[in-house]
Amino acid sequence: MQVRGKAGEMKPKAVGQFAGSAVWSYVWPTSLNSSSVGFEGDQGILALAVTFHPDFDDAAYGGVNRHVWHPHWVVLVPDDACGKGALKVRDIPEGTKPKVPATWPGVPLLIDSPTYPTTLGGDTVEVTVPASVIGAVEGVKFDGVTSALKVNANLHAPLLCISDIFDVASGDLSLPGKITR
Repeated sequence: MQVRGKAGEMKPKAVGQFAGSAVWSYVWPTSLNSSSVGFEGDQGILALAVTFHPDFDDAAYGGVNRHVWHPHWVVLVPDDACGKGALKVRDIPEGTKPKVPATWPGVPLLIDSPTYPTTLGGDTVEVTVPASVIGAVEGVKFDGVTSALKVNANLHAPLLCISDIFDVASGDLSLPGKITR
């Protein structure tokens, strides 16, 4: 993703706690099915995101990642509790055990924390996803979005809402990008 300014230079300010904290992200919503990366199928919009959040860690296997920009797969769904027509990262209701990828960080969200090579340099954000992870990609559609998310202050569903959209590459989230051979 090419951005205005220097990629990763702007970051959210720490608030000192998980509740009410902010997440800033570079996001690629895709037409891939959520099952492509290890979630149950047809759970929402599968998006690859590169995020920064100084108030908490959500790396796989209990790792630390609050101090660096890092990748996630997230499943996005609409929820008017986040604002009219807004999206959130899909919550995992208490007492349920959906299928999740091996690198799921144990939070009650459909989120994955893979360790893909991620580079922010100059005006570019780049993530290298191994082809073996998602299989055949010809025809997959995508878009590019810069956004902010907010952890709900009371930590109840919805837990993580998209609170601000800074820019959408297509202007209308129509997924105009298409992977070709």
